[in-house]
Amino acid sequence: MAYRNKVYVAFDGDNDIKYYYLMKAWNKNPNFDFEISDAHDLHSSRDTSTEESIKRSLRQRFANSKLFILLIGEHTKYLTKFVKWEIETAIRLELPIIAVNLNGSEKEDNLVPSSLKGELAVFVPYKERAIKHAMENWPTFDKKYRKAGKTGAYYYEN
Repeated sequence: MAYRNKVYVAFDGDNDIKYYYLMKAWNKNPNFDFEISDAHDLHSSRDTSTEESIKRSLRQRFANSKLFILLIGEHTKYLTKFVKWEIETAIRLELPIIAVNLNGSEKEDNLVPSSLKGELAVFVPYKERAIKHAMENWPTFDKKYRKAGKTGAYYYEN
């Protein structure tokens, strides 16, 4: 069994990769109090790989993940191949889900992929402190809410 200590980050690789790279930069910058052990550092996939070999690699990343972060941009809800599959896999594995709105919204909005609607997740704006707070606190609440049979979108008050 894999040791689950990583964070799985899903995003629109064509349009939103810069936000993912910025999160990695926060992690490396000593002036930021942001730490992420990224599952993407494991089992890299190539664009030329077959769909099944890419999913095999992604499953290995999931096996090492304790948390799922979805970066939600303008086009994320239209991605029906890998991002939808990643969301569905995170739900099936009951990973705590942090939905990060790149538009700055603090709540679920019209950009949320349909596969995430109604599912247990916390929504936060794309801000270092908000994401860090969710990473530190949401897993405990997720466990509590799951045990109580609760679902749906949650958010933090300012």
